[in-house]
Amino acid sequence: MHTWLFVAAGVVFVLTAPDIAAPQADVDAAIAEVFGSEPTPSLPPPDQDNMVSCECVPFYMCKNETSEDYYGEDVIDIRLGESGCAHYLEKCCPVRSTLPDPPRTPRPSPADLRCGVRHEQGVGFKITGGVENEANYGEFPWMVALLRRDWVDDVVSLKVMVCGGSIIHPQVILTGAHCVKGKKDLIVRAGEWDTKTDKEQYPTQDRIVKQIILHDQYYAGGLHNDVALLLLENPLDLNPVVGTICLPAQDENMNGRNCIVTGWGKDVFGNKGKYQEILKRVEQPIIPRGPCQNTLRKTRLGPRFKLHKSLLCAGGQIGKDACKGDGGGPLVCPSMHDPNLYVQAGIVAWGIG
Repeated sequence: MHTWLFVAAGVVFVLTAPDIAAPQADVDAAIAEVFGSEPTPSLPPPDQDNMVSCECVPFYMCKNETSEDYYGEDVIDIRLGESGCAHYLEKCCPVRSTLPDPPRTPRPSPADLRCGVRHEQGVGFKITGGVENEANYGEFPWMVALLRRDWVDDVVSLKVMVCGGSIIHPQVILTGAHCVKGKKDLIVRAGEWDTKTDKEQYPTQDRIVKQIILHDQYYAGGLHNDVALLLLENPLDLNPVVGTICLPAQDENMNGRNCIVTGWGKDVFGNKGKYQEILKRVEQPIIPRGPCQNTLRKTRLGPRFKLHKSLLCAGGQIGKDACKGDGGGPLVCPSMHDPNLYVQAGIVAWGIG
Protein backbone atom coordinates (compact mmCIF):
# COMPACT_ATOMS: atom_id res chain seq x y z
CA MET A 1 0.00 0.00 0.00
CA HIS A 2 1.28 3.43 -0.93
CA THR A 3 1.22 5.96 1.89
CA TRP A 4 1.24 9.73 1.56
CA LEU A 5 2.45 12.17 4.16
CA PHE A 6 1.32 15.77 4.40
CA VAL A 7 3.32 18.47 6.08
CA ALA A 8 2.71 22.09 6.86
CA ALA A 9 4.78 24.03 4.38
CA GLY A 10 6.01 27.59 4.20
CA VAL A 11 8.01 27.30 7.38
CA VAL A 12 10.32 30.13 6.42
CA PHE A 13 7.68 32.86 6.49
CA VAL A 14 6.05 31.78 9.70
CA LEU A 15 8.53 33.73 11.78
CA THR A 16 8.29 36.89 9.70
CA ALA A 17 4.61 37.12 8.85
CA PRO A 18 2.57 39.49 11.06
CA ASP A 19 -0.47 37.17 11.25
CA ILE A 20 0.25 35.30 14.50
CA ALA A 21 -2.69 34.36 16.70
CA ALA A 22 -1.66 36.54 19.63
CA PRO A 23 -1.53 40.36 19.97
CA GLN A 24 1.46 41.48 17.94
CA ALA A 25 2.92 43.45 20.82
CA ASP A 26 2.85 40.34 23.00
CA VAL A 27 4.44 38.20 20.31
CA ASP A 28 7.14 40.78 19.63
CA ALA A 29 7.91 41.01 23.32
CA ALA A 30 8.08 37.24 23.66
CA ILE A 31 10.37 36.83 20.66
CA ALA A 32 12.55 39.69 21.84
CA GLU A 33 12.93 38.03 25.22
CA VAL A 34 14.06 34.79 23.72
CA PHE A 35 16.50 36.23 21.06
CA GLY A 36 26.03 9.45 35.24
CA SER A 37 24.38 6.44 36.51
CA GLU A 38 25.76 3.81 39.00
CA PRO A 39 27.69 0.90 37.36
CA THR A 40 26.16 -2.56 37.35
CA PRO A 41 27.89 -5.31 39.39
CA SER A 42 31.31 -6.49 38.28
CA LEU A 43 31.62 -9.41 35.89
CA PRO A 44 34.56 -11.76 35.42
CA PRO A 45 36.70 -10.77 32.45
CA PRO A 46 35.77 -12.52 29.18
CA ASP A 47 39.43 -13.60 28.82
CA GLN A 48 40.08 -16.06 31.64
CA ASP A 49 43.83 -15.67 31.15
CA ASN A 50 43.52 -12.03 32.12
CA MET A 51 43.28 -11.82 35.90
CA VAL A 52 42.29 -8.14 35.94
CA SER A 53 38.62 -7.90 36.96
CA CYS A 54 36.24 -5.71 35.00
CA GLU A 55 32.93 -4.03 35.64
CA CYS A 56 30.12 -2.99 33.36
CA VAL A 57 30.01 0.78 32.93
CA PRO A 58 28.65 3.16 30.28
CA PHE A 59 30.95 2.74 27.27
CA TYR A 60 32.29 6.31 27.49
CA MET A 61 33.52 5.76 31.09
CA CYS A 62 36.11 3.19 30.02
CA LYS A 63 39.33 5.19 29.71
CA ASN A 64 40.90 3.27 26.87
CA GLU A 65 37.63 3.48 24.90
CA THR A 66 37.37 7.26 25.12
CA SER A 67 38.95 9.51 22.53
CA GLU A 68 38.96 13.11 21.44
CA ASP A 69 36.78 12.21 18.46
CA TYR A 70 33.16 11.88 19.57
CA TYR A 71 31.67 11.19 16.16
CA GLY A 72 31.18 7.49 15.48
CA GLU A 73 34.43 5.99 16.78
CA ASP A 74 32.72 2.94 18.32
CA VAL A 75 30.32 0.45 16.75
CA ILE A 76 27.65 -0.91 19.10
CA ASP A 77 25.13 -3.64 18.28
CA ILE A 78 21.83 -2.50 19.79
CA ARG A 79 20.59 -6.10 19.87
CA LEU A 80 23.55 -7.78 21.53
CA GLY A 81 25.41 -5.25 23.63
CA GLU A 82 29.07 -5.59 24.56
CA SER A 83 31.08 -8.12 26.59
CA GLY A 84 28.13 -9.79 28.29
CA CYS A 85 26.93 -6.65 30.05
CA ALA A 86 23.26 -6.24 30.83
CA HIS A 87 22.79 -3.13 28.65
CA TYR A 88 23.96 -2.57 25.09
CA LEU A 89 25.49 0.82 25.98
CA GLU A 90 27.75 -0.73 28.63
CA LYS A 91 31.22 -2.23 28.28
CA CYS A 92 33.09 -4.56 30.59
CA CYS A 93 35.95 -2.26 31.51
CA PRO A 94 39.06 -3.20 33.54
CA VAL A 95 38.56 -1.73 37.00
CA ARG A 96 41.83 0.18 36.87
CA SER A 97 40.73 1.80 33.59
CA THR A 98 37.31 2.96 34.77
CA LEU A 99 36.98 6.70 35.11
CA PRO A 100 35.60 7.73 38.52
CA ASP A 101 33.17 10.16 36.90
CA PRO A 102 31.83 10.56 33.36
CA PRO A 103 34.31 12.45 31.17
CA ARG A 104 33.78 16.16 30.78
CA THR A 105 31.47 16.99 27.92
CA PRO A 106 33.65 18.26 25.08
CA ARG A 107 33.03 21.81 23.97
CA PRO A 108 31.55 21.78 20.45
CA SER A 109 33.62 23.42 17.75
CA PRO A 110 32.08 26.42 15.94
CA ALA A 111 31.20 24.13 13.02
CA ASP A 112 29.18 21.89 15.36
CA LEU A 113 27.02 24.86 16.38
CA ARG A 114 25.89 25.61 12.84
CA CYS A 115 22.25 24.87 12.14
CA GLY A 116 21.37 21.77 10.16
CA VAL A 117 24.44 19.64 11.00
CA ARG A 118 23.56 15.94 10.75
CA HIS A 119 25.84 13.32 12.36
CA GLU A 120 25.24 10.34 10.06
CA GLN A 121 27.85 8.21 11.86
CA GLY A 122 26.44 9.04 15.28
CA VAL A 123 27.98 10.83 18.24
CA GLY A 124 30.32 8.63 20.27
CA PHE A 125 29.31 5.44 18.49
CA LYS A 126 27.55 4.05 15.45
CA ILE A 127 24.87 1.40 15.86
CA THR A 128 24.55 -1.92 14.06
CA GLY A 129 21.88 -4.57 14.39
CA GLY A 130 18.99 -2.17 13.85
CA VAL A 131 15.58 -3.66 13.15
CA GLU A 132 14.45 -0.95 10.77
CA ASN A 133 15.50 2.63 10.20
CA GLU A 134 16.83 3.41 13.69
CA ALA A 135 18.69 6.71 13.73
CA ASN A 136 22.18 6.88 15.16
CA TYR A 137 22.65 8.60 18.50
CA GLY A 138 22.84 12.36 17.93
CA GLU A 139 22.26 11.98 14.18
CA PHE A 140 19.47 14.58 14.18
CA PRO A 141 20.37 16.99 17.02
CA TRP A 142 17.43 19.31 16.32
CA MET A 143 14.84 16.61 17.06
CA VAL A 144 12.88 16.96 20.31
CA ALA A 145 10.12 15.03 22.04
CA LEU A 146 7.11 16.99 23.23
CA LEU A 147 5.82 15.57 26.51
CA ARG A 148 2.79 16.26 28.71
CA ARG A 149 3.17 16.21 32.47
CA ASP A 150 0.52 14.28 34.41
CA TRP A 151 0.15 15.34 38.03
CA VAL A 152 -0.84 13.32 41.11
CA ASP A 153 -1.00 15.16 44.45
CA ASP A 154 1.07 18.04 43.10
CA VAL A 155 3.82 15.68 41.96
CA VAL A 156 4.66 14.85 38.35
CA SER A 157 3.93 11.13 38.10
CA LEU A 158 4.31 10.62 34.37
CA LYS A 159 5.52 12.33 31.22
CA VAL A 160 3.49 11.23 28.21
CA MET A 161 4.67 11.49 24.59
CA VAL A 162 2.54 13.96 22.64
CA CYS A 163 4.39 14.86 19.44
CA GLY A 164 7.73 15.68 17.92
CA GLY A 165 9.26 19.06 17.24
CA SER A 166 12.44 20.77 16.11
CA ILE A 167 14.84 23.29 17.61
CA ILE A 168 15.10 26.48 15.54
CA HIS A 169 16.64 28.53 18.37
CA PRO A 170 17.89 27.44 21.82
CA GLN A 171 14.65 28.81 23.26
CA VAL A 172 12.19 28.22 20.38
CA ILE A 173 10.66 24.95 19.16
CA LEU A 174 8.75 24.50 15.89
CA THR A 175 5.90 21.96 15.94
CA GLY A 176 2.37 21.33 14.69
CA ALA A 177 -0.51 23.43 15.97
CA HIS A 178 -2.63 20.28 16.27
CA CYS A 179 -0.14 18.98 18.84
CA VAL A 180 -0.41 21.88 21.27
CA LYS A 181 -3.72 23.70 20.84
CA GLY A 182 -5.51 23.69 24.18
CA LYS A 183 -2.67 21.78 25.85
CA LYS A 184 -1.08 22.64 29.20
CA ASP A 185 1.81 21.31 31.27
CA LEU A 186 4.03 20.69 28.26
CA ILE A 187 7.73 19.87 28.40
CA VAL A 188 10.26 19.72 25.58
CA ARG A 189 12.96 17.04 25.85
CA ALA A 190 16.09 17.57 23.77
CA GLY A 191 18.95 15.12 23.28
CA GLU A 192 16.63 12.10 23.49
CA TRP A 193 17.39 8.95 21.52
CA ASP A 194 16.51 5.71 23.32
CA THR A 195 13.52 6.49 25.54
CA LYS A 196 14.13 3.42 27.71
CA THR A 197 17.60 4.31 28.95
CA ASP A 198 19.60 7.20 30.36
CA LYS A 199 22.99 5.63 29.65
CA GLU A 200 23.80 7.82 26.65
CA GLN A 201 26.86 10.03 26.90
CA TYR A 202 24.95 13.31 27.12
CA PRO A 203 22.03 13.74 29.53
CA THR A 204 18.70 14.74 28.04
CA GLN A 205 17.51 18.29 28.64
CA ASP A 206 13.93 19.00 29.75
CA ARG A 207 12.51 22.51 29.41
CA ILE A 208 9.10 23.84 30.42
CA VAL A 209 7.02 25.41 27.64
CA LYS A 210 6.35 28.99 28.70
CA GLN A 211 4.24 30.18 25.78
CA ILE A 212 2.47 28.68 22.77
CA ILE A 213 2.02 30.75 19.60
CA LEU A 214 -0.38 29.30 17.00
CA HIS A 215 -0.59 30.38 13.38
CA ASP A 216 -3.61 32.70 13.29
CA GLN A 217 -5.05 30.90 10.24
CA TYR A 218 -4.74 27.41 11.66
CA TYR A 219 -7.79 25.34 10.71
CA ALA A 220 -8.15 22.12 12.67
CA GLY A 221 -10.70 20.62 10.27
CA GLY A 222 -8.18 20.26 7.46
CA LEU A 223 -4.98 20.95 9.39
CA HIS A 224 -4.34 24.03 7.28
CA ASN A 225 -1.46 26.23 8.49
CA ASP A 226 -0.61 23.58 11.06
CA VAL A 227 2.25 25.53 12.62
CA ALA A 228 3.07 26.52 16.20
CA LEU A 229 6.03 28.01 18.04
CA LEU A 230 6.87 27.00 21.60
CA LEU A 231 8.83 29.46 23.70
CA LEU A 232 10.78 27.75 26.46
CA GLU A 233 11.16 28.98 30.01
CA ASN A 234 14.94 28.52 29.77
CA PRO A 235 17.18 28.05 26.73
CA LEU A 236 18.64 24.69 25.79
CA ASP A 237 22.38 24.13 26.12
CA LEU A 238 23.72 23.33 22.66
CA ASN A 239 26.12 20.39 22.35
CA PRO A 240 26.82 17.68 19.73
CA VAL A 241 23.43 16.01 20.33
CA VAL A 242 21.38 19.19 20.85
CA GLY A 243 21.45 21.63 17.95
CA THR A 244 19.27 23.71 15.66
CA ILE A 245 17.78 23.03 12.24
CA CYS A 246 18.10 25.62 9.48
CA LEU A 247 15.06 27.29 7.97
CA PRO A 248 14.96 27.29 4.16
CA ALA A 249 15.89 30.22 1.99
CA GLN A 250 13.08 31.95 0.11
CA ASP A 251 14.23 30.44 -3.18
CA GLU A 252 14.40 26.82 -1.98
CA ASN A 253 12.47 24.49 -4.31
CA MET A 254 11.73 21.20 -2.55
CA ASN A 255 10.08 19.30 -5.43
CA GLY A 256 11.74 15.97 -6.14
CA ARG A 257 14.11 16.22 -3.18
CA ASN A 258 14.76 13.17 -0.99
CA CYS A 259 14.00 14.27 2.55
CA ILE A 260 13.77 12.67 6.00
CA VAL A 261 11.10 12.41 8.69
CA THR A 262 12.12 11.43 12.24
CA GLY A 263 10.10 10.42 15.29
CA TRP A 264 9.19 7.89 17.96
CA GLY A 265 5.73 7.27 16.46
CA LYS A 266 3.89 3.96 16.44
CA ASP A 267 5.07 1.21 14.12
CA VAL A 268 1.54 0.72 12.73
CA PHE A 269 -1.70 2.66 12.94
CA GLY A 270 -4.38 1.62 15.42
CA ASN A 271 -4.46 0.13 18.89
CA LYS A 272 -1.95 -2.58 17.99
CA GLY A 273 0.76 -0.04 17.24
CA LYS A 274 3.60 0.52 19.70
CA TYR A 275 5.65 3.66 20.18
CA GLN A 276 9.28 3.24 19.24
CA GLU A 277 11.98 3.15 21.89
CA ILE A 278 14.78 4.39 19.61
CA LEU A 279 14.34 7.39 17.32
CA LYS A 280 13.55 6.32 13.76
CA ARG A 281 14.16 7.96 10.40
CA VAL A 282 12.19 7.51 7.19
CA GLU A 283 13.24 8.87 3.81
CA GLN A 284 10.42 10.64 1.97
CA PRO A 285 10.66 12.23 -1.49
CA ILE A 286 8.81 15.50 -2.04
CA ILE A 287 5.95 15.08 -4.54
CA PRO A 288 4.88 18.03 -6.75
CA ARG A 289 1.44 19.42 -5.91
CA GLY A 290 -0.28 18.53 -9.18
CA PRO A 291 0.53 14.81 -9.27
CA CYS A 292 -0.09 14.56 -5.53
CA GLN A 293 -3.56 16.11 -5.72
CA ASN A 294 -4.51 13.95 -8.71
CA THR A 295 -3.50 10.82 -6.84
CA LEU A 296 -5.36 11.86 -3.70
CA ARG A 297 -8.57 12.37 -5.65
CA LYS A 298 -8.51 8.64 -6.36
CA THR A 299 -8.57 7.85 -2.63
CA ARG A 300 -11.39 8.12 -0.10
CA LEU A 301 -10.86 11.90 -0.18
CA GLY A 302 -12.80 11.95 -3.43
CA PRO A 303 -12.51 13.59 -6.87
CA ARG A 304 -13.19 17.13 -5.60
CA PHE A 305 -10.41 17.20 -3.02
CA LYS A 306 -8.17 20.27 -3.13
CA LEU A 307 -4.76 20.31 -1.51
CA HIS A 308 -4.47 23.45 0.60
CA LYS A 309 -1.67 25.86 -0.26
CA SER A 310 -0.13 25.47 3.21
CA LEU A 311 0.46 21.73 2.69
CA LEU A 312 3.01 19.82 0.66
CA CYS A 313 3.21 16.11 -0.13
CA ALA A 314 5.95 13.66 0.72
CA GLY A 315 6.18 9.90 0.43
CA GLY A 316 3.98 7.72 -1.72
CA GLN A 317 6.34 4.78 -1.21
CA ILE A 318 5.26 1.32 -0.13
CA GLY A 319 6.05 0.57 3.51
CA LYS A 320 7.58 3.96 4.26
CA ASP A 321 5.48 6.26 6.39
CA ALA A 322 5.31 8.51 9.40
CA CYS A 323 2.78 7.29 11.94
CA LYS A 324 0.82 8.32 15.01
CA GLY A 325 3.14 10.14 17.39
CA ASP A 326 5.32 11.51 14.58
CA GLY A 327 3.03 14.54 14.20
CA GLY A 328 4.71 17.88 14.77
CA GLY A 329 8.08 16.43 13.84
CA PRO A 330 10.25 17.93 11.11
CA LEU A 331 10.57 16.99 7.47
CA VAL A 332 14.15 17.96 6.64
CA CYS A 333 16.00 18.10 3.32
CA PRO A 334 19.59 18.77 2.26
CA SER A 335 19.96 22.45 1.47
CA MET A 336 20.19 23.32 -2.21
CA HIS A 337 22.87 25.86 -1.25
CA ASP A 338 24.94 23.46 0.89
CA PRO A 339 24.00 19.75 0.69
CA ASN A 340 26.01 19.08 3.87
CA LEU A 341 23.48 21.10 5.86
CA TYR A 342 19.79 20.35 6.33
CA VAL A 343 16.80 22.70 6.21
CA GLN A 344 13.29 22.11 7.50
CA ALA A 345 10.82 21.83 4.63
CA GLY A 346 7.73 21.18 6.72
CA ILE A 347 6.02 19.77 9.80
CA VAL A 348 4.32 16.36 9.86
CA ALA A 349 0.57 16.97 9.87
CA TRP A 350 -1.43 14.00 8.54
CA GLY A 351 -1.21 10.99 6.28
CA ILE A 352 -3.32 8.67 4.18
CA GLY A 353 -2.61 5.13 3.09
